[in-house]
Amino acid sequence: MTTEEMLRLKSTYMAPYIQLATALIGKTREGGGNMFRHQLDTMATLIDYGYIDSILLKAAVVHDLIEDVPDFNRNLLLQVDFESPAVYELVMEVTRSGGETKPEFLTRLLEKGSRYAQVLKVADRISNMIDLGFVINTAFIHRYTEETVHYIFPIAEIVDKAMLSELQSLVDSRRKYLSAIVHE
Repeated sequence: MTTEEMLRLKSTYMAPYIQLATALIGKTREGGGNMFRHQLDTMATLIDYGYIDSILLKAAVVHDLIEDVPDFNRNLLLQVDFESPAVYELVMEVTRSGGETKPEFLTRLLEKGSRYAQVLKVADRISNMIDLGFVINTAFIHRYTEETVHYIFPIAEIVDKAMLSELQSLVDSRRKYLSAIVHE
């Protein structure tokens, strides 16, 4: 990371967004783990790949709030700072709309999603795939892995080949695990 990038990252005002994300503490995930930590893992994945845009990082920290906290007051997110409207817009872009199926949602992101929404979704999926290492529900692992190949690989191919490579490695790992279970 360059000095300029470190200074940009240093000046990113994250604490209020992290505070909002604490509404996810205690919420467990189907794929394993804790929702609050997943938000921070997604942000860390973005930083690891060199994404330091403040709107993208702030959205990563709160990307599941609206979907997973039904009574969340959206005005709280809209009033954090001068970037809040853009953060909110990005969060809404990566949030499933009412009645939207998962395949419809992922297809929408692929075909119409902004670059930031696509990058955020790929980072989100990397975190999710890592958490699959702690899941024992083989049907869930299989479905989620195949969904990643079908919907997320094409998005990653567009936005970040290095992230795609990590996803491919994670998918290979999950497929090896599933294969070992079948052959036991």
